[in-house]
Amino acid sequence: MSCPHLAGVAALIKKAHPDWSPAAVRSAMMTTADTDASPKKGPATGFAMGAGQVNPSKALNPGLVYDLNSADYVRLLCAMNLTAAQIRAITRSVVDNSCSSSSLDLNYPSFVAFFSRSSEVLELRRTLTNVGQEMATYSAAVTPMDGLQVRVVPQHLVFKGNGDKLSFKLVIQSVILKKKKKKFQKSGYLKWVEDGGGKHIVQSPIVATNIHSY
Repeated sequence: MSCPHLAGVAALIKKAHPDWSPAAVRSAMMTTADTDASPKKGPATGFAMGAGQVNPSKALNPGLVYDLNSADYVRLLCAMNLTAAQIRAITRSVVDNSCSSSSLDLNYPSFVAFFSRSSEVLELRRTLTNVGQEMATYSAAVTPMDGLQVRVVPQHLVFKGNGDKLSFKLVIQSVILKKKKKKFQKSGYLKWVEDGGGKHIVQSPIVATNIHSY
């Protein structure tokens, strides 16, 4: 039943914000989701529940969103080394010059870090759009992830008003692989917390692994 539930919440958000893109609506639902916690086992990880359980009232006023458009998806397909014919088969449209700026950094409201080499440092880039009505400052907070060094650059984002866009990068380095080559799966969260009481908290799941899915 999750599909019709989320479709209904998406329709509710679109009604309240008719100018928002589908990506902005999705971001609002993901970054305001509630994360369940068990007194015995602790919170479920991103591997088990993704972003969490949708919270419709919070999703109507997320503060910030990760927005993107169809051209961003084309740039991702280009970065995956797909041919023009393959991209046309997926997008059902003619491929323009988007491949001139191909990128694996899709502006999605979650982070997946796959490590293939022991000394690898991964940098994941994202852009946030202020959908609030006024100037706001947000500070980054990252859940500690055992065996990983995680930092956000910059640590603070100062938005000047509605529609303002600012970019950052999440830098993840594996300490586990430097010490001993072994398989691992780690999960955590990046939270952008609005200064002055945390009126808005924009949360994204982070998962890191060196295990192939195939």
